[in-house]
Amino acid sequence: MIGAHSADFVWRAGGALAMATRGGGTARVIALSYGERGESGELWKVEGQTVEAVKAVRRTEAEKAAATLGADFRGLDFGDYPLDVDAQRLAQIVDEIRAFAPDVLITHTDTDPFNPDHPVAFAAVNRARSLAAGAGVPSAFPSLKPPELFLFEPHQPELCNFTPTTFVDITPVFEAKRTAMAAMEAQQYLQSYYAERAEHRGNHARRASGDPAVRQAEAFQRIIPQVVDGL
Repeated sequence: MIGAHSADFVWRAGGALAMATRGGGTARVIALSYGERGESGELWKVEGQTVEAVKAVRRTEAEKAAATLGADFRGLDFGDYPLDVDAQRLAQIVDEIRAFAPDVLITHTDTDPFNPDHPVAFAAVNRARSLAAGAGVPSAFPSLKPPELFLFEPHQPELCNFTPTTFVDITPVFEAKRTAMAAMEAQQYLQSYYAERAEHRGNHARRASGDPAVRQAEAFQRIIPQVVDGL
C-alpha cells in the first residue's frame, strides 16, 4: 500500500492489510510523506510545535498502527501540501516496488477535489508500477511480475471517480483495524467516520454476496483487468 500521507493506509485499507497478514501474507505500507503540514491539525495546536516534532509523532503513530495490522511501515519523507514527486523520487518509488515485489498494489484515486496530494500520489504510483514491471517482458532493467492494482476508497467517493469493483470482508479483523485507527491520535475525528463506513460497505458486500456473516468491509476499485482461465 502506497499512500500520500502516513495515516492514509489505516482508514482506507487497514482491514485488507490485516486480512492479508492473517492469511499468511506479507504487507508493507509506504507513505510518501508524514502528512506533517496538512494532515496533523491536532498536533499544531501545541504551542511551539515544529515540523520535525510532528513528523516524529506521525511516524510513531503509523508504525504502531501498521504493527497492529501485521504490516511494516516505511516513510519516504517527501513532504506534503504540496507533495511533489520528481524523477529522483519516482526512482525511489520504483525501487521500493521492485524490492518488495508485491502481488497486489493499493493506492489513491486519480481525482480528489479536496486533497491536492492524493492525485499526485496516484500518478506517481501508477507510473512507478509500470516502470517496475517493465510491461512484464525482459527489459534493459530489472523488472517484476506486474502487481494487481487497486484503488482504495477516498473520503468523498462520489467526487473522486471511485466505483467499487471489489469488497474485502474485514469482519474477522475489524477490531484490529479499530485499534490501528485509535493509534492515529492526530486525526481522531476520522475514527468514527471510517468505522461507520466499514459498516456501510459491509451492508453492500453482504447484499452482493448473499453471505449474512459479513458485517464490515472495505471497498476497492480494480484498475488492471483480471486475467482468468474461465468464468
